[in-house]
Amino acid sequence: MTIKRLLLTVILILFVAALHCPVAAQPAPAASDTFEIPATDEGLPGAGPIRRYDWFRSLWQRKRSGWATQVERDQHAVVFLGDSITQGWGDTLGGSFGDLKVANRGISGDTTRGMLIRLEEDVLALNPRAVVMLMGTNDLEEQATPATIAANVKLIVAALKKHNAKMPIILCKVFPSSASKRRPADAIKKINELYAAAVKGDPQVIVLETWVLFADENGDAKKAEFPDLLHPNKAGYAKWASALRPIFATLGYVETEPDDFQPEPGFVSLFNGKDLTGWGFRPTGARNGKPNPKAPARPVVEEAESFDGKAASSDGRYVAVNGRLVVTTPAEGRRIQQLWTTREFPHDFILKLEFRATPYADSGVFIRGPQLQCRDYLLAGPYTELKKYQPQQWNEMVVTVKGQVAHCTCNGEVLNASLAVPATGPIGLEGDRGQMEYRRIRIQELSRD
Repeated sequence: MTIKRLLLTVILILFVAALHCPVAAQPAPAASDTFEIPATDEGLPGAGPIRRYDWFRSLWQRKRSGWATQVERDQHAVVFLGDSITQGWGDTLGGSFGDLKVANRGISGDTTRGMLIRLEEDVLALNPRAVVMLMGTNDLEEQATPATIAANVKLIVAALKKHNAKMPIILCKVFPSSASKRRPADAIKKINELYAAAVKGDPQVIVLETWVLFADENGDAKKAEFPDLLHPNKAGYAKWASALRPIFATLGYVETEPDDFQPEPGFVSLFNGKDLTGWGFRPTGARNGKPNPKAPARPVVEEAESFDGKAASSDGRYVAVNGRLVVTTPAEGRRIQQLWTTREFPHDFILKLEFRATPYADSGVFIRGPQLQCRDYLLAGPYTELKKYQPQQWNEMVVTVKGQVAHCTCNGEVLNASLAVPATGPIGLEGDRGQMEYRRIRIQELSRD
């Protein structure tokens, strides 16, 4: 073989090898590069401040690039969207909700506009089972107006609703802080008022009263729960979890086991735990005069309605869920109405039940007609000095009726020693604001001596 032919053969071999050799892959851009905060506000949704401090840019990229690798894992979780208060609860929210699948999408320092910008990738991509929102405090530090903050929240809610028209949205009111943190009480109260107004009448949004839950007499955070007057400690997070748990229970996310409670000898159940058999609406009569738009909603019931065999009232306000008769949070903020037993009780009796209220909830138990206030007592009154009442936990009410006088207690403490009642009438449960749950409703009728 000549040298020329040899060279041609070598060149041909190298050419063929090159055709079959893959080109070295170019390094992919770092995941965090896709999550850089836009350099300017131009073209971005919403209004108000977007933080661009170096520490925040770094945190934003690190958090979001990490979450991008967890999208499949976190599908259909209950997503918590917020800032440092949410981030500080940890990835599993301290295990506060047992086996409930949760995804924490809080970024320390974030504003409502920042959350709006990242909503699609950080939240909607997870196809959430529900979304819990707590936001707005950092906007205040950046001197945004309450109106601007509320407008961003309204955009976030609209995007969530567009993504899934049936997904529950739990909007927590902004926690109290302090003027020393550039978050004065009056500004936070205004934001919360605007939040409530923005979603009023929307049954998909549940507003949770978390400002009253934490505020002191001046409307500021308490050091015992917020050591730096901004971020909750373990006790503060425990109170937040307790406020959310009844909502999650009503949605069927936690406490899903049936209640196997059996009444004591001599007592009969007024609620079977499965449906509203034995309960219904009674006619209210028409409302006279021109409606006051600022007054609580008061539905008119023209004809009696029985809910035997039904798991919910016709308007969905009263529902039976895993052994609990729930008076749900009204979309209007306040909605006053009553559910009654379909039978009356002319004899002396002992009525026993347990109730659990979300923060600041207002309800009532009607004894043959007159109302005994049943509320989140320590916040909503009127019995603010009770020592044994357990906020956001189950409490027992016992009402003993003899003749036309009722003696009423909560966890053994007297609420009313001599409530005047008619000679006969039904038992009723009121709805007003917040969520109230009742369970183990039972009665023992007594023979008069």
